[in-house]
Amino acid sequence: MMEALEAAFPFIVFGFILSLLIALYRLIRGPTAPDRVIAGDMMATVTTALLVFLSLYYREAMLLDIAILTALLGFIGTLTISKYLEGREVGD
Repeated sequence: MMEALEAAFPFIVFGFILSLLIALYRLIRGPTAPDRVIAGDMMATVTTALLVFLSLYYREAMLLDIAILTALLGFIGTLTISKYLEGREVGD
């Protein structure tokens, strides 16, 4: 199994990087603010998935902790920006 993962590693990482670049393009060029929020959320999600994949590949548990932190910060950031765009206070 590890041999197959090692053989596919460059292609998988390339797919993650391509996804991040597409989301970055939408974050910069997005015609509306909600499009930019969704692109930012997608970037956080793809980054979390990349960190989990790298954690499995390198057998490094610390990367899982960073992935959890990235997921939490991405969720909180998306929620905060969405409430701001809706016109509500963050505490509401």
